[in-house]
Amino acid sequence: MKKIIFVCHGNICRSPVADILFKEEIKKLELEDVFESCSRATSREEIGNDIYPPMKRVLYYHHIAFDRHYATQITKEEFDNADYIFYMDHNNLYHLNRLFGSSHKFVLIRKYLDNKDIEDPWYTDRFEYVYSQIKKAVISIIKELTKKDPQ
Repeated sequence: MKKIIFVCHGNICRSPVADILFKEEIKKLELEDVFESCSRATSREEIGNDIYPPMKRVLYYHHIAFDRHYATQITKEEFDNADYIFYMDHNNLYHLNRLFGSSHKFVLIRKYLDNKDIEDPWYTDRFEYVYSQIKKAVISIIKELTKKDPQ
């Protein structure tokens, strides 16, 4: 089983959405026995907080089911056990490198698309746009990972 962690700064917008969409897609594809995922923060600023309300509204709009979320910072044990840690932007990578040192596990979430960062909608207020970026990225990740290591 491949262990995947999606990270962003506070774990209240981008990374929980990536995890929710990833789980939805692998369920549709019946790959739940191949992948295990979660989302985490690189900082401690939002620990315990739920998904940011404007991002929740986007999920509701798209009829995406989700449970109450509790923002959590990535741990050393999670880092050690992960196969892939998908980060949203280069600021996240900076913090991951400070926490754990450089690692081949760190992959920009849009690597398989256009190799660009996913902006933080907490600052830009572009929640729908970020949702669509993450959705495309998640689909491309699943395609790439199943091509590399099919079940």
